Amino acid sequence: MSKRKSQSWLGLYIALGIVWGCSFIFIKLGLEFLTPFGVAFGRCALGALALLIYLKIKGLSLVRDRKMIGHLWVVALLLNVIPGIFFAWAETEVTSILAGIINAVTPLMTLIAIMLVARNEKPTKPQVVGLILGFLGVLTVLGAWQGLGDNPLWAILILLAAVTCYGFSFPYSRRFILPAQLKPEVMAATQVTLGAITLLPFFLVSGIAENEYRLGPVLAMVALGVFGSGFAYIWNFTIIRDAGSAIASSVTYVTPLVAVLVGFVFLNEVLHWYEPIGALIVLLGAAIAQGRIPLSKKD
Repeated sequence: MSKRKSQSWLGLYIALGIVWGCSFIFIKLGLEFLTPFGVAFGRCALGALALLIYLKIKGLSLVRDRKMIGHLWVVALLLNVIPGIFFAWAETEVTSILAGIINAVTPLMTLIAIMLVARNEKPTKPQVVGLILGFLGVLTVLGAWQGLGDNPLWAILILLAAVTCYGFSFPYSRRFILPAQLKPEVMAATQVTLGAITLLPFFLVSGIAENEYRLGPVLAMVALGVFGSGFAYIWNFTIIRDAGSAIASSVTYVTPLVAVLVGFVFLNEVLHWYEPIGALIVLLGAAIAQGRIPLSKKD
């Protein structure tokens, strides 16, 4: 890989890690004036608007094939609609730090989804070890030996449900979306637009929590939508193209670190000693399951 090509994706990689890592604090700020439905719709609508403008500049258009639109709508449900609502809903009760750490379980959920979809493939030893470590890491993050503390069980369950949706989106996209070889911008714009359309009725019924719009929370929602739910998808596809899927997927190791840092610094959220330790165990499990850390010389 040439130095110039490496530099071309490195900036995007850093930006992606920061934007996705900050998304949890952006959600928390957005909840100051929006309901969970409002946050989910707002980020999708702003992301769709940014991407539609980008398509216009590039002379591209949204997907028109009905069958492909149907598949992209399923992906929108798995990546934008359900997780968008669930993460915001959970953050009405839990810290952005905890939400960011739970999000680190995504690679393990992706592995489980792939194993369930491709049942003819037997799990390897590293995958089994990685999944067990990941499970223990989640229990450590939650401080399971002392109950769930101030965290309601329902909030933890919907956070896990959200990352499960993320996990299943990958094998679904690989099977039904990627073979069409659509441009990343077109896929992203169509997907996020479908998500916004799906969430619109929920926003109209119950989207605004407080009619008080402070600059900080509003800017947080703009950043969450335009970058976190908009250009981030293009950056991700660009990194996959220029650096490979292995490097692109490793951004999930960066986002929880950013989430912990910004939640601690900017929201003064309490960081329990076992949360970062649990996060490290989760990330270790994901690394082993993905083959990044071999268990033996043979692996």
